[in-house]
Amino acid sequence: MKRSIFTLVLLLLLTGSIKAQDNLITNIKHRKTLSLNGKWHYIVDPYETGFYDYRYKELKEDNGDAYWNTGIPANKTAKKEHGYNDKYTIEVPGDWNHQKPEFVFYEGTIWYQKTFDYKKQDSGNKYYLYFGAVNYRADVYLNGKKLGMHKGGFTPFNFELPAALLKDTGNFLVVKVDNKRYADEVPTLNTDWWNYGGITRDVELVEVPNTFIRDFMVQLKKPHGGAIPAKQPEVEGWVKLDHQPSSAQTISVSIPELKLTKQFTTTDSIIPLSFKLPGQVRLWSPQAPKLYRVVISAGTDKTEDEIGFRTIEAYGKKLLLNGKPLFMRGICIHGEIPQDVRRAYTQQDAAQLLGQARQLGCNMVRLAHYPHDEKMTRMADSLGILVWSEIPVYWTINFGSAEVLSKAKAQLNEMITRDHNRASIIIWSVGNETPISATRTDFMHSLITKAKQLDSTRLVSAALEVNYSALKDQNIVDDPLGQFVDLVAFNEYLGWYGGLPDKCRTTNWSTPYNKPLFISETGAGAKAGFHADSLSRFSEEFQEWYFKEQVDMLKRMPDNFVGLSPWVLADFRSPKRNNPVYQEGWNRKGLYDDKGNKKKAFYIMQNYYKQKTKEEVK
Repeated sequence: MKRSIFTLVLLLLLTGSIKAQDNLITNIKHRKTLSLNGKWHYIVDPYETGFYDYRYKELKEDNGDAYWNTGIPANKTAKKEHGYNDKYTIEVPGDWNHQKPEFVFYEGTIWYQKTFDYKKQDSGNKYYLYFGAVNYRADVYLNGKKLGMHKGGFTPFNFELPAALLKDTGNFLVVKVDNKRYADEVPTLNTDWWNYGGITRDVELVEVPNTFIRDFMVQLKKPHGGAIPAKQPEVEGWVKLDHQPSSAQTISVSIPELKLTKQFTTTDSIIPLSFKLPGQVRLWSPQAPKLYRVVISAGTDKTEDEIGFRTIEAYGKKLLLNGKPLFMRGICIHGEIPQDVRRAYTQQDAAQLLGQARQLGCNMVRLAHYPHDEKMTRMADSLGILVWSEIPVYWTINFGSAEVLSKAKAQLNEMITRDHNRASIIIWSVGNETPISATRTDFMHSLITKAKQLDSTRLVSAALEVNYSALKDQNIVDDPLGQFVDLVAFNEYLGWYGGLPDKCRTTNWSTPYNKPLFISETGAGAKAGFHADSLSRFSEEFQEWYFKEQVDMLKRMPDNFVGLSPWVLADFRSPKRNNPVYQEGWNRKGLYDDKGNKKKAFYIMQNYYKQKTKEEVK
């Protein structure tokens, strides 16, 4: 009897052949925490004087000139050339670029400092500092001691606080944040979005018991062969304890609304779960985004989450949600609030972006080109919006570097670990528009394999780049990565990059892979309010014409076409876009402008999606 891929992954996890995310604590929303958001002091340090000495050697931990130590002099003769005070404060979370005019273009190091009090509840408990995201490198210090370093601007991380280091009053927390771009980082030097620096997401102090539930996954068993979920669908998953108990440990999983409780006893630190749901369970879908409260208990620890149960599968040429064909009416979104020219990080920000997508008629969003704030994916769960989530392997990464691959895998790991219980996420993406070569394909294939090891219940894809065919009327999506992805997705800008929109009238698309086909990007730029004839670039009329021709072309797509996510929901900042009249540092391909106004092209896509919705109802 063949074992499922999910079961094999669990066995490998248990035997140590695959290393799970070792230290990330998930489900922070339902933990005991102290928020460290708010005003922090800062020091701008472009020469990294607080980190290196004049010979460019890293300062020793107890060096009084190091900026992780207090700048208060011991006496009047002591020399101190740094300090933190209320004259220089900045809000956390939030990028620094929008908070101070002098920081708009700044790339470099800024030191963040906050003092806080914390009364420990139990001498046997553990304590962690959790960061939703810091762009890009974070070096974290508490009371003069370094807790650790993390790289990756859009994924969460945490460091354990030694209990003896954590004081009841006057804890001195410092974070060195460096957002400089480097060729061997992920993303690399060249991107088409603004490099917002800072502590851009929530900061929490987390308190947990000595043995606690670090992570868990509760999902429906992956279907096979296009099967519709059974009347009593089967759940597979696991619970990961912080460390292996010295004696048998009982894990309890309950779903109160379904009057279901299951117990599992084991001495392992990773406990596989398998049980059937009652017949009255309601599956999650965009039409009915039902979430159930799931409670996990182990010893003195208990956590819970709101989880939707659904299946997703690429079966032949179809994409099946809960065993039924799915057409994705999508849109790409950047994690940015254009009217404030800043990173998105609040609940209100998520409501704005996903609300605009719903106005367009979307049932799906592509969160490009990096993992977005957890508030986005949780809100997508509650609204019933399907999600494509992506790591920033973007354009020309150093595909020949083992170190870069390791960094990409770390970010993939953190993205999946944070969100593997989100019903809305149906696609993990390992990159965008990567140029074809054998080295690149090996690099990307390795990421796809890693993603499937971490989570076999979802699809894995990448946004492929199209090289337009010399043939007059046929473009074939034949990237060799297509043999490894579950969904063949490609970016096309026919009529914007090369030729005019009427080129769509004779163009057809196909792929040699017997898999669902998806347009992950298509779009044209328009300066809102600039009106002219349809041949005038950057006019709203040109963008409107572009989407009219695209929609007509979509009607001729092959039978494996399962949807699209045009580029992009709203105009966003980019240093690459420097037309002094129409761009001025903005990518203008949004269907909304930077003030939240709808452009004429918005209504073309909205009408197309209305028609597709009517077809689905039939």
